[in-house]
Amino acid sequence: MAAVKRYLFTPGPTPVPPEVLAAMGAPVVHHRSPDFRPVYERCLARLREVCRTESDVLLFTASGTGAFETAVVNLVSPGEPHLVVSAGSFGERWKSMTTAYGADVDTLEYAWGETPDPEDVRAKLAEREAKAVWVVQSETSTGVVADVQAIAEVAKEAGALVVVDAVSSLGAVPCEMDAWGLDVVVSGSQKALMTPPGLGLAAVSDAAFERRGSTPRFYFDWEKTRKAQRSLDAPFTPPVSLVAALDVALGLLLEEGLDAAFERHVRLGRAARAGAKAMGFELFSPDEDRSAVVTAVRSPESAEIIKALRDRFGITLAGGQGDLKGKIFRIGHIGWFDIFDITTALAAVEIVSAELGLDVERGVAVTAALEAYEHTPVA
Repeated sequence: MAAVKRYLFTPGPTPVPPEVLAAMGAPVVHHRSPDFRPVYERCLARLREVCRTESDVLLFTASGTGAFETAVVNLVSPGEPHLVVSAGSFGERWKSMTTAYGADVDTLEYAWGETPDPEDVRAKLAEREAKAVWVVQSETSTGVVADVQAIAEVAKEAGALVVVDAVSSLGAVPCEMDAWGLDVVVSGSQKALMTPPGLGLAAVSDAAFERRGSTPRFYFDWEKTRKAQRSLDAPFTPPVSLVAALDVALGLLLEEGLDAAFERHVRLGRAARAGAKAMGFELFSPDEDRSAVVTAVRSPESAEIIKALRDRFGITLAGGQGDLKGKIFRIGHIGWFDIFDITTALAAVEIVSAELGLDVERGVAVTAALEAYEHTPVA
């Protein structure tokens, strides 16, 4: 039997460009050798460019959740007040993790699919101060992208640090660490940064570094990592092949230009939403340009659609999480995607939906997607 061609449309991991895969296949070098140091130096500098910051970007051998944990163990002291803004699965992760390390957590909780309101954050902080406000920029469980700039402005007025989960947003939508006054931005290699999973990063402002907490830590200690990186070393053995791959991926992203990448993601989001609506589906994620990371679509047949796509065409979409399981499917469009990738996914959804007995007209999704992508100007 011939191998089935595979297409990955999840919001992470995402497809990896061949240049990045080739970098991983190069001979392994020692992490303290002259062969690795320039790669490490260039990768760290490019990370600062992508985060749009002059601050240190600390690189860890970890998933995005590991990057989360670096922020928690370095900022939280038991009993300190913290405010978590939660509107989905990853907001709940902030809540669980800060609670696990003993923070006195206040939660501003929204129904999954709602967009956090900066004025609600202002009201919460007026009721009780917080050392830090923890917020998800791109909530991949729902497709919602929060207005982090406005939330940060409110938090800073109240004297709180601002910690942002940018795991799926960094490199896909604007995340201006310095200009917006963000104190910690955490992300991972496997989404818009177009690299396999395994690297987590935390961009840390001087203010956040100075307000570190008392929680014990070792591997994830910011001070150890910052000190080592400033001498182009690493406190522990890094995955040299992944760092080389990330360096190449960041080079591709910066060669395209961050603003051009942001515009591409806006257009891809428009295309995905237009195609889904043309087939008669109802959107779960907001129908707005800020939702440029993942498109969530309501369907009681979502599990059947996902299975049929995988079995028939080798296409992997993401299902719903938590209470949304079996109720939505999600099309990721972050990282190494173009319009032809998105129309491939939409055409396949059309085919399997019709075969499942849904009232879908053939060809409408691709036509609507191309129209939305090509003919609507981006402000």
